[in-house]
Amino acid sequence: MSDFMDLFGRRQSCRKFADRPVEHEKLARCIEAACLSPSGCNAQPWSFVVVENPQTVAEVAVHAQQLNFNKFLSKSKAFIVVLEEHAVLAPAVRRILDSQYFAKGDLGAATFAICLAAEAQGLGSCIIGIYDREKIAEILGIPIEKQFGALIAIGYPANPKVRKKIRKPLEETARYA
Repeated sequence: MSDFMDLFGRRQSCRKFADRPVEHEKLARCIEAACLSPSGCNAQPWSFVVVENPQTVAEVAVHAQQLNFNKFLSKSKAFIVVLEEHAVLAPAVRRILDSQYFAKGDLGAATFAICLAAEAQGLGSCIIGIYDREKIAEILGIPIEKQFGALIAIGYPANPKVRKKIRKPLEETARYA
Protein backbone atom coordinates (compact mmCIF):
# COMPACT_ATOMS: atom_id res chain seq x y z
CA MET A 1 0.00 0.00 0.00
CA SER A 2 2.84 2.40 0.72
CA ASP A 3 4.14 2.17 -2.89
CA PHE A 4 0.63 2.91 -4.15
CA MET A 5 0.20 5.94 -1.88
CA ASP A 6 3.72 7.10 -2.77
CA LEU A 7 2.78 7.06 -6.47
CA PHE A 8 -0.34 9.14 -5.70
CA GLY A 9 1.74 11.53 -3.60
CA ARG A 10 4.31 12.03 -6.38
CA ARG A 11 1.79 12.58 -9.17
CA GLN A 12 1.29 16.25 -9.87
CA SER A 13 0.33 18.47 -12.76
CA CYS A 14 3.58 19.12 -14.62
CA ARG A 15 3.78 22.59 -16.14
CA LYS A 16 7.45 22.66 -17.05
CA PHE A 17 8.74 20.00 -19.42
CA ALA A 18 12.36 19.14 -20.18
CA ASP A 19 13.64 19.27 -23.74
CA ARG A 20 13.72 15.48 -24.04
CA PRO A 21 11.54 13.31 -26.28
CA VAL A 22 9.20 10.73 -24.75
CA GLU A 23 9.79 7.16 -25.83
CA HIS A 24 6.95 5.55 -27.81
CA GLU A 25 7.03 2.53 -25.48
CA LYS A 26 6.28 4.70 -22.45
CA LEU A 27 3.29 6.29 -24.17
CA ALA A 28 2.06 2.82 -25.16
CA ARG A 29 2.31 1.73 -21.50
CA CYS A 30 0.14 4.70 -20.52
CA ILE A 31 -2.51 3.51 -22.98
CA GLU A 32 -2.24 -0.06 -21.65
CA ALA A 33 -2.90 1.26 -18.15
CA ALA A 34 -5.93 3.22 -19.37
CA CYS A 35 -7.35 0.13 -21.04
CA LEU A 36 -7.13 -1.73 -17.71
CA SER A 37 -9.32 0.90 -16.04
CA PRO A 38 -12.71 -0.13 -14.71
CA SER A 39 -15.80 0.77 -16.72
CA GLY A 40 -19.53 0.33 -16.19
CA CYS A 41 -20.64 -3.07 -17.53
CA ASN A 42 -17.09 -3.38 -18.91
CA ALA A 43 -18.26 -1.19 -21.81
CA GLN A 44 -14.82 0.47 -22.20
CA PRO A 45 -16.29 3.59 -23.85
CA TRP A 46 -12.94 5.05 -24.85
CA SER A 47 -10.38 5.36 -27.58
CA PHE A 48 -7.11 7.27 -27.54
CA VAL A 49 -5.12 9.40 -29.95
CA VAL A 50 -1.44 9.49 -29.02
CA VAL A 51 0.25 12.57 -30.47
CA GLU A 52 4.01 12.06 -30.62
CA ASN A 53 5.11 13.48 -33.97
CA PRO A 54 6.98 16.70 -32.99
CA GLN A 55 5.31 18.82 -35.68
CA THR A 56 1.83 17.60 -34.74
CA VAL A 57 2.60 18.06 -31.03
CA ALA A 58 3.55 21.68 -31.75
CA GLU A 59 0.33 22.27 -33.70
CA VAL A 60 -1.82 20.80 -30.91
CA ALA A 61 0.08 22.87 -28.33
CA VAL A 62 -0.77 26.10 -30.17
CA HIS A 63 -4.50 25.32 -30.01
CA ALA A 64 -4.33 24.28 -26.36
CA GLN A 65 -3.08 27.72 -25.34
CA GLN A 66 -6.39 29.54 -25.01
CA LEU A 67 -7.30 32.70 -23.08
CA ASN A 68 -3.62 33.29 -22.33
CA PHE A 69 -3.43 30.00 -20.39
CA ASN A 70 -1.16 27.01 -20.85
CA LYS A 71 1.89 28.74 -22.36
CA PHE A 72 3.97 25.87 -20.93
CA LEU A 73 2.47 23.53 -23.54
CA SER A 74 4.92 24.80 -26.14
CA LYS A 75 7.45 22.54 -24.35
CA SER A 76 5.19 19.47 -24.20
CA LYS A 77 6.64 16.44 -25.97
CA ALA A 78 3.42 14.45 -26.43
CA PHE A 79 -0.33 14.60 -25.95
CA ILE A 80 -2.92 11.93 -25.39
CA VAL A 81 -6.50 12.66 -26.36
CA VAL A 82 -9.09 10.54 -24.57
CA LEU A 83 -12.20 10.15 -26.71
CA GLU A 84 -15.66 9.02 -25.66
CA GLU A 85 -16.96 6.06 -27.63
CA HIS A 86 -20.40 4.50 -27.65
CA ALA A 87 -20.85 2.28 -24.60
CA VAL A 88 -22.57 -1.07 -24.93
CA LEU A 89 -24.23 -1.86 -21.62
CA ALA A 90 -25.63 -5.19 -20.54
CA PRO A 91 -29.23 -5.60 -21.81
CA ALA A 92 -30.76 -5.50 -18.31
CA VAL A 93 -28.95 -2.22 -17.57
CA ARG A 94 -29.58 -0.76 -21.03
CA ARG A 95 -33.34 -1.08 -20.47
CA ILE A 96 -33.26 1.42 -17.59
CA LEU A 97 -30.18 3.61 -18.31
CA ASP A 98 -28.85 5.55 -21.27
CA SER A 99 -25.92 3.74 -22.85
CA GLN A 100 -23.57 6.62 -21.94
CA TYR A 101 -24.67 6.76 -18.29
CA PHE A 102 -21.31 5.59 -16.91
CA ALA A 103 -19.08 6.95 -19.68
CA LYS A 104 -17.94 10.21 -18.06
CA GLY A 105 -16.77 8.41 -14.92
CA ASP A 106 -15.15 5.69 -17.01
CA LEU A 107 -13.23 8.30 -19.03
CA GLY A 108 -12.11 9.95 -15.80
CA ALA A 109 -10.74 6.64 -14.53
CA ALA A 110 -8.89 6.03 -17.81
CA THR A 111 -7.50 9.57 -17.78
CA PHE A 112 -6.16 9.19 -14.27
CA ALA A 113 -4.67 5.79 -15.13
CA ILE A 114 -2.72 7.51 -17.93
CA CYS A 115 -1.42 10.12 -15.48
CA LEU A 116 -0.40 7.51 -12.90
CA ALA A 117 1.29 5.34 -15.54
CA ALA A 118 3.18 8.40 -16.76
CA GLU A 119 4.35 9.18 -13.21
CA ALA A 120 5.38 5.57 -12.61
CA GLN A 121 7.66 5.81 -15.67
CA GLY A 122 9.28 9.11 -14.67
CA LEU A 123 7.07 11.24 -16.93
CA GLY A 124 5.07 14.30 -16.03
CA SER A 125 1.51 14.92 -17.14
CA CYS A 126 -1.07 17.67 -17.03
CA ILE A 127 -4.77 17.36 -17.83
CA ILE A 128 -5.67 20.40 -19.91
CA GLY A 129 -9.06 22.00 -19.38
CA ILE A 130 -9.06 24.87 -21.86
CA TYR A 131 -8.36 24.18 -25.53
CA ASP A 132 -9.82 24.63 -29.01
CA ARG A 133 -11.44 21.22 -29.44
CA GLU A 134 -12.54 21.87 -33.02
CA LYS A 135 -9.05 22.86 -34.20
CA ILE A 136 -7.39 19.95 -32.40
CA ALA A 137 -9.97 17.55 -33.84
CA GLU A 138 -9.23 18.92 -37.30
CA ILE A 139 -5.45 18.55 -36.86
CA LEU A 140 -5.81 14.95 -35.65
CA GLY A 141 -8.53 13.87 -38.08
CA ILE A 142 -11.06 13.29 -35.30
CA PRO A 143 -14.72 13.62 -36.39
CA ILE A 144 -16.09 16.91 -35.08
CA GLU A 145 -19.03 15.19 -33.35
CA LYS A 146 -16.68 13.03 -31.27
CA GLN A 147 -16.62 14.01 -27.60
CA PHE A 148 -13.27 14.65 -25.93
CA GLY A 149 -12.94 13.13 -22.49
CA ALA A 150 -9.56 14.73 -21.86
CA LEU A 151 -6.47 16.27 -23.40
CA ILE A 152 -3.33 15.28 -21.50
CA ALA A 153 0.10 16.87 -22.01
CA ILE A 154 3.03 14.54 -21.36
CA GLY A 155 6.79 14.96 -21.12
CA TYR A 156 9.73 14.58 -18.79
CA PRO A 157 9.54 17.09 -15.95
CA ALA A 158 12.16 19.83 -16.12
CA ASN A 159 12.17 19.79 -12.32
CA PRO A 160 11.32 16.43 -10.73
CA LYS A 161 10.85 17.96 -7.26
CA VAL A 162 7.40 17.22 -5.88
CA ARG A 163 5.54 20.33 -4.76
CA LYS A 164 3.78 20.32 -1.43
CA LYS A 165 0.16 19.33 -1.99
CA ILE A 166 -2.44 21.55 -0.40
CA ARG A 167 -5.64 19.62 0.10
CA LYS A 168 -8.72 20.04 2.23
CA PRO A 169 -8.53 18.10 5.48
CA LEU A 170 -10.10 14.63 5.35
CA GLU A 171 -12.51 15.72 8.06
CA GLU A 172 -14.01 18.21 5.56
CA THR A 173 -14.22 15.83 2.63
CA ALA A 174 -15.15 12.45 4.05
CA ARG A 175 -17.61 11.06 6.49
CA TYR A 176 -18.08 7.49 7.55
CA ALA A 177 -21.51 6.01 8.13
